[in-house]
Amino acid sequence: MADRTVENSSEEVPEIPEMLENVLLFALDEAKEKMEEGAELVPFTTLVVKENLFIESHPGDSSEECYNLAQHTVEGARGADAYAFCYDGYVETDDGTKDVVIAEGGVPGAEDGYAVGYLYTVDDEGGYTFEEEAAYIGEAPNFMAKLKSGVDYGEDEIDEKYLTEVDEDPSTGIDTDGE
Repeated sequence: MADRTVENSSEEVPEIPEMLENVLLFALDEAKEKMEEGAELVPFTTLVVKENLFIESHPGDSSEECYNLAQHTVEGARGADAYAFCYDGYVETDDGTKDVVIAEGGVPGAEDGYAVGYLYTVDDEGGYTFEEEAAYIGEAPNFMAKLKSGVDYGEDEIDEKYLTEVDEDPSTGIDTDGE
């Protein structure tokens, strides 16, 4: 899914809301784990709804189709507090083109989203080596720009039936088991 363009016109890393930062890093770690296990990384979204974390895959025949599927899912996620859209891509740097796992995300009502990623290399045997720290890539579209904050929706307005809840992950700081 390398046909996406995220612009970075700033040298400064902006202040990213804590919940969004957590879900972006969770998505990157999920992607990294899949790749290290040799599995194909299908673009996916991770949504924080109430105190739960949900993942949905967005397979497509093109990067545009994956992007549109993710956008449709997130724009309809009334009651969600943050999201990440994660995929395998690349970035242009001063040192040339670099492979990177990218997570773009946002929060309801914010004009812009953020993109972060783990740069990586692949050795001759197909093994991955990921950078330790996520790098800020730039501003990204925010699929939640037209949504209200999750607490502003009533119980009857939140539809979680199409989402798949993930197991608890203490590194995110989000209670994913709903208890």
